[in-house]
Amino acid sequence: MTKEIRLLTMDQYEDMMELSQFAFQYEVPPAKHAEARDRFEHEEAERWGIYMDGKLAAQLGLLDFHTYIGGKRFAMSGVAGVSTWPEFRRQGLVADLLHHSLVQMKEKGQMLSFLHPFSVGFYRKFGWELYTDLKTYKIDTGLMPPRTSYNGTIKRVAVDYELLNPIYQVYAKRINGALDRSEAWWNYRIKSSKKGQTVVYFDTAGVPQGYVIYVVKNRELLVHEFIDLTEEARLALWTFLSQHDSMIDQLEIKVAADDGQAYLLANPRIKQEIMPYFMARIVDAEAFLREYPFEASGEETSIVLDIQDEHAPWNEGIYQVSIDSDGKAHVQRLSGENNQETIQTGIGALAAMLTSYKRPTELLRYGQIHGHRHFVEQLERRIPVRTTFLPDFF
Repeated sequence: MTKEIRLLTMDQYEDMMELSQFAFQYEVPPAKHAEARDRFEHEEAERWGIYMDGKLAAQLGLLDFHTYIGGKRFAMSGVAGVSTWPEFRRQGLVADLLHHSLVQMKEKGQMLSFLHPFSVGFYRKFGWELYTDLKTYKIDTGLMPPRTSYNGTIKRVAVDYELLNPIYQVYAKRINGALDRSEAWWNYRIKSSKKGQTVVYFDTAGVPQGYVIYVVKNRELLVHEFIDLTEEARLALWTFLSQHDSMIDQLEIKVAADDGQAYLLANPRIKQEIMPYFMARIVDAEAFLREYPFEASGEETSIVLDIQDEHAPWNEGIYQVSIDSDGKAHVQRLSGENNQETIQTGIGALAAMLTSYKRPTELLRYGQIHGHRHFVEQLERRIPVRTTFLPDFF
């Protein structure tokens, strides 16, 4: 049986859609075919497939994104739509596609890759690691935040890229792992997946400082997106949501895992659930370390990382990482015998640390990394503490 990896084009659209609809158990209604085809054609993505004797057996998509880490913008490839016909499963086809994809990402200068896993354990084998969780609040009407007075105004608006994206971008730069959303992403994804009502909070100077996208249905208020840039905006938007008390029995909202809204409630005993969400992978470790915004301090720090990465062999090696007082790293790959103390880490654990999802000393305690505690603590002091959150799905 012949096996061939191909870059898929619109000529293979019907093959791709047939497999996608089967694997993810959905159906595009006839009235939506033209819209789905147009979105598929204009999305910034590459799609790769494996053909077995001329039949599409497995596929995945690589979406071109940028994400923020430490307020800095990095090129990132989003892996999506991984699917295989049942008769071709457990033959290593997805592994072949992932290995091929990592090469493509590196050649395009994409230092990171994100994906939503069907199985965390499966993707861990290939170097992806969890980088963010979702916390879900379910708040009964009687436990919602109290309404307070505010000086600005709230206006109901359409989902407008020009108005909402500047607010979102300020917020996204404050957290690790959020997308730098393009206009096409707002138009094709946000509008279609987050239907309902949108309101914006404007301060007394008329400057937009936050927004909420939400829907009310069957006496439940579901918040798709809650973005606030100031405490005043947060209070005003929660007051607005509490104004729906006569219409609903419950509010549901998904937030970052370290969100503190429950603490602020008069009665914090609400339903809370934390679930692992997206995974991250470092595609090019040397390049990422050079560009990574380490914590500024009054001193220089030098550590040696021994990185293991069997699925992206260009990352394997020992690196001297010298971080100056401003947080800029000079990275040198060491060759030959090394007599210095090292921190041994797999590529997945390195992603968990550098996205700020897990602290180095925590991973040391778990046995996920190895090395002298003194050097691990030095590394930890130079990795900024940041919230990880992704208010999107792909």
